[in-house]
This record gives sequence, C-alpha cells and structure tokens, in this order.
Amino acid sequence: MRPRRHLAPTLTLATITALAGAMAPAEVPRVVTDIPAVQSLVAMAMGDLGTPMLLLDPGADPHGHQLRPSQAAALAEAGLVVWIGPEMTPWLDRALGLAGKAEVLGLLADPGTLRRPFEEEEEEADDHAEAGGEDHDHAGTDPHAWLDPDNARHWLDLIAAALAARDPGHAATYHANAASAQVEIAALDARLRDRLAGAADAPIAVAHDAYGYFAGHYGLTIAAHVAAGDAADPGAARLAEVQAILKAGQVRCLFPEVGRNPGRIAMLADASGVRPGAALDPAGVMLAPGPGLYPALIENLGSAIADCLDGR
Repeated sequence: MRPRRHLAPTLTLATITALAGAMAPAEVPRVVTDIPAVQSLVAMAMGDLGTPMLLLDPGADPHGHQLRPSQAAALAEAGLVVWIGPEMTPWLDRALGLAGKAEVLGLLADPGTLRRPFEEEEEEADDHAEAGGEDHDHAGTDPHAWLDPDNARHWLDLIAAALAARDPGHAATYHANAASAQVEIAALDARLRDRLAGAADAPIAVAHDAYGYFAGHYGLTIAAHVAAGDAADPGAARLAEVQAILKAGQVRCLFPEVGRNPGRIAMLADASGVRPGAALDPAGVMLAPGPGLYPALIENLGSAIADCLDGR
C-alpha cells in the first residue's frame, strides 16, 4: 500500500498578490514643502523615514520665488505637498498644477489653526501703494501663523495624519514622532514664557508686521512696525509716524530683520535713542533646514527679544 503524499495547498493568484502586498515594505511618500518652518515640522514627523524637500532657496524671500526646473520636477513627483497657503507663498499656488495627484495640505486653512488679521491702518495702506508693493497684501489673514507654537503643535497632528494616509505601514511612527516633537516644542514654549514674563510692560518696535502671532502668544506689546508689507518699503509718512512713536520714549527696543534694510532701522534707532536689538529671522531663512530649525527659530526670536529688553 502506497503511503499517502501530503500535497501543499494550491495558492491562487489573488492569495499570492495579497500576501505580497502584506509583506511589501511601506512606501514613504515624497514630500514637498514651501518654507523652512513647514519643512522642519514635516521633518520632525518623518524622522528617519525620509527628508521632505524645501522649495524655498536659502536666504530667499518666502513671498516671491521662481521655481527652478528641478523644483518643478519634484512637485510633479510628489505624493504630498505641505504648505502654509496662498496667503504666504502665492508663487506655489500658481505652481500646484504641476503636483498632479499629490495630496495638498494647506495648514493655514485648517479649521483648528489659530488665525489673526493683520493690523490694518490707513497710513500703512497708503505707504504700501506709494511703494508699489503687490507681492504680499497685508490685509485679511496674517499668514505668519507658525510663530505661535500652539499652531505648530496642531499642525504636527495634521502632518502625521497626512503622512499616515499615504503610508499606513508607518502610521505609528509618524504619530509617535509628531508626539515627541510636540513635547519638545511645549518644553521650549515653557522656557520662553519664563524668559518673557512681564515683557508686556516693555513695548518693542519691529521691521514689519509679521510678529502678531508671536506677540499674542507671549504677551508682548508691539508699539510700531516700520513697514506693513513684506515687499514694500515704508513711505515718508510711515517713517515719520514711527519716529514719533519711538521719540515718545515708551519703546524699549527696535529690531531689524534678516533680509530687510538694516540702515533704516539704525537711522531710526540713532535719531530716537531706542536700543537696537539683534536682527530677527521670523521665516528661518538663515537657518539650516531640518527638524531642528523650527525650535531654533522660535528660541532665537524669544532670546533676541529677551536679551534686548534685559539690556544685553
């Protein structure tokens, strides 16, 4: 009597395909970002799984940028585009048609984002028109929302969810990385709150209207901003108004800004006797991209303001 032969069960094509899909490694999406702060937050969520591309060149103006062919190609190959929105980078709004089937995550438009309007003053609107500024209208919603750490923490959840939707196999990693980054930002936030405690009683002046979120979050008082628009220079009427505010003697510090005319700030400081502070970099354009950029950006702003108010 012949011994029985135990035959292996036959695997159907559907079963093989399903098993192969289950065993295949998850595909980390190609991510493209607009500005350094956003690239940093995405890098925090991705961790060691990948590096998001930053479209903005080092030191470039976030509000006006011309894509290079390689950057346009990266958009075409992207699986996910994360950006502030057209209020901040209108040049990317015009280029999103290149992104094909990529998911687009606009952070400013999310209902959970804390938004604030620009300070609207008739004189500033006149100055903007006088200077011919068209690139970035300082009316409506202020797009510099990353300067409120609460928004950054909220956005990390959005970014992790978007990454997980494109790459479910690494969902737990994305969410864990985002949670770790939120803890890091919360600790930094607490340190800066201690350093800036009582700063509301020490008004400051800044180069342009970009610090409302930071000031609101830390209770700072901005007595004047030299320019309203990101692209426009202030007119004579605006400069005279700022000079009058500075000479009134209430403003403790006047801050120049990376990428803006430092001579104008020095002239205003000399004429008024107000102490000039270190140049602020609200967009982080002078920092090395990566996961450490966002914490460094926020800490640098807080430390520069605190140092000047402390007389350092």
